[in-house]
Amino acid sequence: MFLASGYSYPVLGAFWTILMIFLWVIWFWILITIFIDLFRSHDLSGWAKALWFIFILLLPLIGVLVYLIVRGGKMHEHAARDAQVQEQQFREYVQEAAGSGNTADQLAKLADLRDRGVITAEEFDREKAKLLA
Repeated sequence: MFLASGYSYPVLGAFWTILMIFLWVIWFWILITIFIDLFRSHDLSGWAKALWFIFILLLPLIGVLVYLIVRGGKMHEHAARDAQVQEQQFREYVQEAAGSGNTADQLAKLADLRDRGVITAEEFDREKAKLLA
């Protein structure tokens, strides 16, 4: 009965509401991205960061547009550098976790274990065959 009471929400109104919510989400996403880039920039002094922050805070739309025009290229460089560092750290972690090393190092470790009596000669031969295969 609620829908029959004369209240209607036109399709264009629903579309407009969804568009406004979408724009608000984008706006906050851009602001957060800019502030993250601003405070992670090593090429700006503290005073320059403070001035950019105040400019964006006092005149948000103009401040964001000017920041994107002036520092947009640097934002891309920072993001690419951060991604590269993160990928390098991930690769180092994977290599460390996998215990990868060259074959000579692993054979030397096996020989040391055999010499100390931790593994038998048969176990040494088996592991050596696996490494050399």
